[in-house]
Amino acid sequence: MGNKKASKKAKPTTIETNEPTGHPVDRFSALWVKKVREPGFYCDGNGLYLQVHGRASKSWILRTMVNGKRRDIGLGSYRYISLEAARKKAIDMRRAAREGGDPLTAKREAKRQAMIEAEIPTFEFAARAVHAEQHFSNQRHTEQWIGSLMRHAFPKIGTKRVDVIQSDEVLAVLTPIWNTKRETAKRVSQRLRTVFDWAIAKRYRSANPTNAITKVLSKNKVSQKHHAALPWASVPEFVHALRAASNVAEGDRLAFELMILTAVRTSEVLGAKWNEFDLDTKTWIVPAERMKARKQHRVPLTPRMLEILKAAKQLSGESEYVFLGERCGRPLGAHTFHRVLGKMNRSGFTPHGFRSSFRDFAQDETDHKPHTVESALAHENKDRVEAAYLRTDSFQKRRELMTTWEKFATSKPIAKVVAMSAHRKT
Repeated sequence: MGNKKASKKAKPTTIETNEPTGHPVDRFSALWVKKVREPGFYCDGNGLYLQVHGRASKSWILRTMVNGKRRDIGLGSYRYISLEAARKKAIDMRRAAREGGDPLTAKREAKRQAMIEAEIPTFEFAARAVHAEQHFSNQRHTEQWIGSLMRHAFPKIGTKRVDVIQSDEVLAVLTPIWNTKRETAKRVSQRLRTVFDWAIAKRYRSANPTNAITKVLSKNKVSQKHHAALPWASVPEFVHALRAASNVAEGDRLAFELMILTAVRTSEVLGAKWNEFDLDTKTWIVPAERMKARKQHRVPLTPRMLEILKAAKQLSGESEYVFLGERCGRPLGAHTFHRVLGKMNRSGFTPHGFRSSFRDFAQDETDHKPHTVESALAHENKDRVEAAYLRTDSFQKRRELMTTWEKFATSKPIAKVVAMSAHRKT
């Protein structure tokens, strides 16, 4: 009886420490693997072993030769790896070893890759992470950065993992706005590039998909639309009408006129603060963070500009802003000057267009050099060689230019002459 019992116990398998030549394969059954409890190292064949430590601890081991050395490679717990799956893994790894590979190294790399993939964020998560790390000059720029991606990118690629997004998907984000909102599209493209560069730095991906679409979009060019401008000869008439517009708030009229005379951008006037002005030196210094080119801009103050500032001070009181909006303590809104044109029943040109009116006047009616005019407009010199040597902002020359412009813009408008035909006697 004792021998019969021992024989029955040994039938499913034997404890092995080495796999002899010609060892039978597929000796286990799924039911036996589940029930075996006696500690041991059991061989199924093809180098596959089941290591039993006790009732609840069983794991698969592959014993094979790698580059002439015996290696034991763990394949996982029997609770998660079935007998069939363990046999397949054992065969694949043995085949890889015979072909000169290292199954253990491959296993570690696969595990590392799986861990990385499990941590790879979606594009939206990555974009918000990048946004949180950015240092913006003002709150408006902060909101614009993430806002543009929320409107144009998140609906299309926001839920996709950042490592799987391809260039065609980025192209699908930019194409709808490339011809209708070119500047917006360029900014969105730059922000997409920043997010993917962040993903590359985090080792979530190896290439930036925005690189492949740059040439495609650059070929799809449309004529640039400039801001509609009032002809420079009509500026005095407009300034005269602006001053007389009783249905426009005084602060709005003063701000609009200051914008025309200084030839600065609308946002630079709307957000002007008193600490930017030095009335002793008659200079307005717009800080870099409020300039489009992120470079400080000096504006010479002429007599009429000083009068406007004096009048504005009476309205703003102790506020830090020169021109106050409807909300207490806040500056004028971004659409203030457009509303002024609407109240004046003026159309066909924009507030920003007065910069073009100024430039045309300077070119047609003065002898000032182009560099002086461009400096007055705070335009960057596109010729890098010239810019390297010509570092002056021609401030004194610009003071002369702005004085000439002011005298013209505030001059008495020429009355329109209407030809009248003589009445015939009937």
